[in-house]
Amino acid sequence: MAHLSLYRKFRPATFAEIVRQEHVVRVLKHQIERGEVGHAYLFTGPRGTGKTSVARIFARAVNCERPSDGSPCGKCPTCLALSENTLDVVEIDAASNNGVNEMRDLREKVQYPPVTGRYKVYIIDEVHMLTDSAFNALLKTLEEPPAHAVFILATTEPHKIPATILSRCMRLDFKLIPEEDLERHLSSILDGMGKKYEKEAVAAIARAGAGSDRDMLSIAEMCLAYGDTLTYEGVTAVLGAADFETTASLVNALLQSDMPTALSTAEGILAEGKAVGVLLKDILSLLNQVAVAKSCANAEKLLSLPARLFAQVKTIAERADGSAILRATEIFVKTENELRFASSPRIALETAVLRAAMPQTDRDTDALLVRIANLEKQVAALSAGAPAAGKQPAAEAKPAPAQEFSEKPAPKKAARETEWEESLPPPPDEPPFFDEPLPPAWDEPPFAREPQQPQLRETPQPQAKSVQKPQSEPPKSAPLPSADGPRDAETTFGLFLRRLRKLPKSGVLYALCRDLEPSEEGGKLVLMTDIRTVADTLNGEKHRAAMAETLGELGVSDFEVRYASAARTEEKDGVEQLKKDFSGYTIEVKS
Repeated sequence: MAHLSLYRKFRPATFAEIVRQEHVVRVLKHQIERGEVGHAYLFTGPRGTGKTSVARIFARAVNCERPSDGSPCGKCPTCLALSENTLDVVEIDAASNNGVNEMRDLREKVQYPPVTGRYKVYIIDEVHMLTDSAFNALLKTLEEPPAHAVFILATTEPHKIPATILSRCMRLDFKLIPEEDLERHLSSILDGMGKKYEKEAVAAIARAGAGSDRDMLSIAEMCLAYGDTLTYEGVTAVLGAADFETTASLVNALLQSDMPTALSTAEGILAEGKAVGVLLKDILSLLNQVAVAKSCANAEKLLSLPARLFAQVKTIAERADGSAILRATEIFVKTENELRFASSPRIALETAVLRAAMPQTDRDTDALLVRIANLEKQVAALSAGAPAAGKQPAAEAKPAPAQEFSEKPAPKKAARETEWEESLPPPPDEPPFFDEPLPPAWDEPPFAREPQQPQLRETPQPQAKSVQKPQSEPPKSAPLPSADGPRDAETTFGLFLRRLRKLPKSGVLYALCRDLEPSEEGGKLVLMTDIRTVADTLNGEKHRAAMAETLGELGVSDFEVRYASAARTEEKDGVEQLKKDFSGYTIEVKS
């Protein structure tokens, strides 16, 4: 007898043997038990989830003389007749019989009554492949079929079927099968065959099946041909995946920003003949496992890896930062899409490796978070008296491969670029800053700018001695109360402008507030302007409400927009007049 594939040999014969799909089985069994069989059904869902198998069981069950719990008994004359080739159950492949002539032929033959059973069942697989003319030829038959005819349409793409066909069918959607059910099904098959296997190998095959029972059994058949015992290493070899330890070394180097090691490891894997797409898939799979190990308490059960391999994944997860894992995953997911159109897939992959391993060259938010996390680790290590993370003592230092490509000044550069964020952190609920430049008046940290106050200085006549009086330090404003501690008026106003920039439709309000002069009076934030129109506009109901809401998020509840007094205006006019009268002198205004 010819060899049968596993998915053919172990095809379900009753509803009880169907893996999952309880919602579909329950509907069909109840209709059979009540004698309420419909005339047209539409089975939809991913490939390998049991659509055709359920259709065949249903075709035998509606004709069975003594159905058992809705399933065919398999012993009555009708069941025995239907188990072989029969005219009462007709299977049509719409992919190769998609023309209007085939549907016209079906419409003529459907009028003939069944030979052995009560119903004549037509199973049309991949029905979405029919042409428009074929659908039109089938439409009238579906609308008013003979009493003995039952149509079962199966497809993986229901959106391609005309609405007129869909409205005449009872639609039943098949779902992907969970990995746990696939593992249980495969284990029962292997036990029945008397095959030895490792639980981790069964879990790996179920994971590779991606919710499809047929795909899982096809992979299992290849793995069984690889060796007498089903092992995890054998499954990995059959699937063409790279060595786990090598891939783990690559992922660890990526997450630790060790560019030379990451690039040399990727080069080594590709040099062994591994396809670029396979390596990219392995990297994404391992990054996913690291993310699960990082965030889930029951990660060992979820991943179902051998203890030795899970220990490696757990070690990588403990050393890596969550932002680095997320950033690397996003980079390689984007690269996976780009590979479809890349003329040099290897270069595209290596570019992704370089970008993931060198966050100091990237200025997006995730890269900055990774760099800040690395700096925090180094500071913690230095505080504990240990060498910084990723560095070895001079006596034990080993030259890393491709050392000439490493960039030594990177940590210093990262420290300089993050100095402003570290010195002035945003509130916890504030979204990341935009990459657009800050307004010129706030390019520097607010606390670095000292308020300038008027001081009159007259350039002396030639040969005249200038006596400079000692100046006292300008008075500093008292700190304002806030949710995260006291802040001075300058700092609070700087954060206010930053937050205001990110509000939708706040361009006019931001432009009006940009030139205000902040100060503090008795715990109140005073914003001064020399233009009366600006003061009146900001004190209006609309703009004042927006300012109050934004300042409230910073912990400031009391503020005032004030127009400069007339005395100050007269003082400025007097200074201007003084400059005109003594145009030959250099006059500067100080306090």
